[in-house]
Amino acid sequence: DDVRVMVNGMPGPMATAAAEACLRKGLSLSPIAMTGPDVEPASITVVDETSGRHANVRLIPSSDTEEIVSSLTKASNKFGEGNIMAIDYTHPSAVNSNAKFYAEHKIPFVMGTTGGDRDQLMKDMEDASASAVIAPNMGKQIVALQAGLEDLATKFPSAFGGYKLHVRESHQKTKADTSGTAKAVVDSLKVLSSEKDYTYDDIEMIRDDEESMDFGVDETALRGHAFHTYTLTSPDGSVEFQLKHNVSGRTVYAEGTADAIKFLAKKIEDGQGGKIYSMINVLEEGDME
Repeated sequence: DDVRVMVNGMPGPMATAAAEACLRKGLSLSPIAMTGPDVEPASITVVDETSGRHANVRLIPSSDTEEIVSSLTKASNKFGEGNIMAIDYTHPSAVNSNAKFYAEHKIPFVMGTTGGDRDQLMKDMEDASASAVIAPNMGKQIVALQAGLEDLATKFPSAFGGYKLHVRESHQKTKADTSGTAKAVVDSLKVLSSEKDYTYDDIEMIRDDEESMDFGVDETALRGHAFHTYTLTSPDGSVEFQLKHNVSGRTVYAEGTADAIKFLAKKIEDGQGGKIYSMINVLEEGDME
């Protein structure tokens, strides 16, 4: 297989973890990748310690469009047209423009970056008939939980009618936006609780080390974690339901991202490209290892 994965957002920790997971799952990395506009051009070696595989990648600042396009053309000529795929773990402010870039250059992609204008993102990609997996969360078990909640909300709307919703989420302090997963879960819980006035702004974000540790995060996970607690309380306060999912580190997301790339490559090979898929589609296909 000549597919080469361009992991954009390195040397950031999430992009680097995704690149390592790609190597671990037998995928090959593209020799070039985009990095932030303020990052110096550099060459790095990505090493997956589990498999012992490694790859050299040249990082090009996203502001140097000419160099990126020229390097992509060379890579495409070398590995074959359509064999470059992308993973995006950049910055919320780059989500929409990066997706347009991938669509314009016919690069199938997995959008792991949260934030940006999601409605516009979906519209732009559908209009462009782009091949992509777009999801707010790449962790298999969390995606399954989300799917279960969506199903519950469809089957039993207002089952928790009158209950008050409270959501707290803690992430490493470098995460700029509210958790996309928290937003997706809130959408389902709002239907279940009929709490129509609850907005994403009501989600309590923790981005402070001390507060995170008070919330249960181990000191070793402060630089990479996702701790979420959703609470539904009855009107008289006598009944409380709590839903929790706490993740330390980035492995669960990185491996799900590599699975999404493999899923998308297979779909394109089967003539089912030109569509937007979610991680639920990946899960339904049984393509997560």
